[in-house]
Order: sequence, then C-alpha cells, then structure tokens
Amino acid sequence: MDAIETVGLKRRYAQGFEAVRGISFSVRQGEIFALLGTNGAGKTSTVELLEGLAAPSAGEVRVLGADPFAERASVRPRTGVMLQESGFPSELTVTETVRMWAGCTTEARPYAEVLALVGLDGRRAQVRVKQLSGGERRRLDLAVALLGRPEVLFLDEPTTGMDPEGRRDTWELVRQLRAEGTTVLLTTHYLEEAEQLADRLAIMHTGRIVTSGTPAEVVAQRPSRIRCVLPDGVTPEQLPLSVPAAVGERGGRQTVEIRTQQLQHALTELLLWAREKNVELEGLQARSASLEEAFLEIAQSEDDPAGDDTGPSAGAGRGRPARRRTGSDDKAEVRSA
Repeated sequence: MDAIETVGLKRRYAQGFEAVRGISFSVRQGEIFALLGTNGAGKTSTVELLEGLAAPSAGEVRVLGADPFAERASVRPRTGVMLQESGFPSELTVTETVRMWAGCTTEARPYAEVLALVGLDGRRAQVRVKQLSGGERRRLDLAVALLGRPEVLFLDEPTTGMDPEGRRDTWELVRQLRAEGTTVLLTTHYLEEAEQLADRLAIMHTGRIVTSGTPAEVVAQRPSRIRCVLPDGVTPEQLPLSVPAAVGERGGRQTVEIRTQQLQHALTELLLWAREKNVELEGLQARSASLEEAFLEIAQSEDDPAGDDTGPSAGAGRGRPARRRTGSDDKAEVRSA
C-alpha cells in the first residue's frame, strides 16, 4: 500500500481560483518524495490537502489508506507536520515548548530524546524561543513534528535559515528517519536538497504536475551542453553535426552552444574533428544537465499544461512545456551561446 495517494486532486478557492488542477501521484512507504515548484505553483495548497487541513474540491486523497480530512482523528496521530512557521510562544524555553506539545501528542517520545535528535539539547534547551536564530527555530519546528514518531512526515521548507552544518545535520536525520521506515513528503526551494534527499520528485507548475520521477530521470530529460568559441575562419556549419547551426557573438568572436542527449558521443566527435582539422576550440566547456535547469525551464515556461496528470510518470507526454529537441538522440543541436 502506498503511504500517500492522490487521484485527480483539485482545490478551488472561494474566489474561483483553482490552485490545484487535477493532479495524481503516489508516495511509497519508506520513501522521501520532494514536491517542487515556484511560489504559486500549488505546492502549499496540495500539502494542506494531504495534511487534512482542508477538503479537496474534487478528486481523492489517501494518507495511510484513509481520508486525511474526513478521517482526521485516525490519520493525524500517525503523521508529523513541520510548517514553515509554527508561531511558538516567544517567552517559553525550548524545553518548555516541546514539553507543552508533548502533552498534546499521543504517545509522545521523551522530549529530551527529540531535542537530542535535532541538536537542541544541552545549553540550547534552556534558551527562550525569542532568542533562537532562524535555523534553530526550524530545528524546534522539526522536534515538535517528530514527537509522535510519525509514520508519514510532512516537511515544508525544513532547512530555511539554517547554516550549512545545520542543513547537513538535518539531511542526515531525514535519511535516518527513512531508514527507520518513515515516509517523508518534502517541499523545498533548495534544489540541492531535493537532489540529495529525494528518492523521487515532482515539479508543479500552474497547479499541475509537469514532470516527475527520480532526480536522475528528471534531469535525463534535458540535454547536456557543450560550449566553445570558434576560431577565425571556422563557421558553425563546418562542425561535425547534422543539424543547422545558430551562432552568437562575444567579444567579436563566434560562439556556439551544442545541446545533446549523448554528451560523451557528441564531445568525442567534436574533439576528433578538431584534432583532424587542427582547430583549437577556446573556452571549451562540457556539462551534463542539472535539476536546476529542469526546474527553471518549467518555471519560466508560459505554457498552461492541459489535461490531468497520470501519476508517477505524469508529465512524460501531454502537459509538458515545449522543449527544443532534435529528431533523434544521436544528434546534437547547436544554439547561440
């Protein structure tokens, strides 16, 4: 059984704005799933439906096999929620805050154990909430979310405000929770965080899931890039490529950017050609695609994807923003740099 499952999920607000427009996806038990998207993409509206804070306008959602809104009394004790801001009383100490929340939590784990997990034990346990740094407040938010030993954990921007050490420590804790069987649904604007933690991810745009899969699968849908400056007398048409060339200019020199789905093949072909022609390609750079490029391409798209999503592979066909591609994977595309 999947820990989280949505089918045709929609959320429409009173003013008629449809923030979530028919999405379908599932999260397996013991999996870390990242839900990405720009501000306004529909992430928060979706997560609130999963947490049972509102009922969907249409479609279905199941968390641990139950409706998180209609059956909240049975679902809520089995989930943990880390909000972007929890609004703790500022005059309470860290220990007092966690003890207070433990009193409202079914079968709460010892507060000292939770504080040690998030690195707020020792001296920091006696600090007042108002004296905590932004990163320490996020640790306190996480401590409260972990009190009930949740089977499903919702993390909304968990490392915002943390320093690099705190972020890495939090990542290790999330991995530890997964190893113990906890299912984690994560929203984050740190794409490195999604790459480091997520087993699978989905990217939302204008209320729909545009693409999803493992981080490697999502990145693999985008072409790698080769960039160089052409020497005088060499034109893009002379390059060993079977597609038309577009050329740019930088400092009076011609520049090209080659996009390809087969980086090693294209780079080898280009270098062999340059050796044969005794041509020096200045400023030669070759790099694979990245999750950041995939995200930005979707975020900057003005398209409004049509049609409902179809689950874990949603975005593999219809509904995906148009992309520049060549006719086959063994060909490269040359663009202006």
